[in-house]
Amino acid sequence: MMQIEQQQQQPQQQQNQLMVQNSGSLSFSSHLSKEDEEISKSALSTFRAKEEEIEKKKMEVREKVQLQLGRVEEETKRLAVIREELEALADPMRKEVAQVRKKIDAVNKELKPLGNTCQKKEREYKEALDAFNEKNKEKVQLITKLMELVSESEKLRMKKLEELSKNIDSIH
Repeated sequence: MMQIEQQQQQPQQQQNQLMVQNSGSLSFSSHLSKEDEEISKSALSTFRAKEEEIEKKKMEVREKVQLQLGRVEEETKRLAVIREELEALADPMRKEVAQVRKKIDAVNKELKPLGNTCQKKEREYKEALDAFNEKNKEKVQLITKLMELVSESEKLRMKKLEELSKNIDSIH
């Protein structure tokens, strides 16, 4: 403390010496120097108090900033860990999804010609079925015609047999 006061008094003393040289009167300068000294001490102590207050506030703000930076670093680390975990979760799913999509594409490539073959076979089947049904219808018509002819033939034969039978009966 003493050193600080001595350091503060040195500029004051230099100022007083300048005033003595400028004024030319020793008594006047000593009178002013005591008042000046008191004002200077008061101003200096006020200035020092303000400086100390500013330094104190500066240190408080610096500490708050350091605390906030520490928190920010911790949060950044936590977010990085969370991001890594998310990426780790997403990677296997992406790989599996990509594999399934590739398989789907491969199956689609195989299905297309099979679908075309199936449609072709269905058309062939339908054509064959239509032809079968047409021939079956024709067969039914022919069977019906045959039955008619057989029936007609039997009638004619019966009639002929009756006539022959009458002719034989008439001979006798």
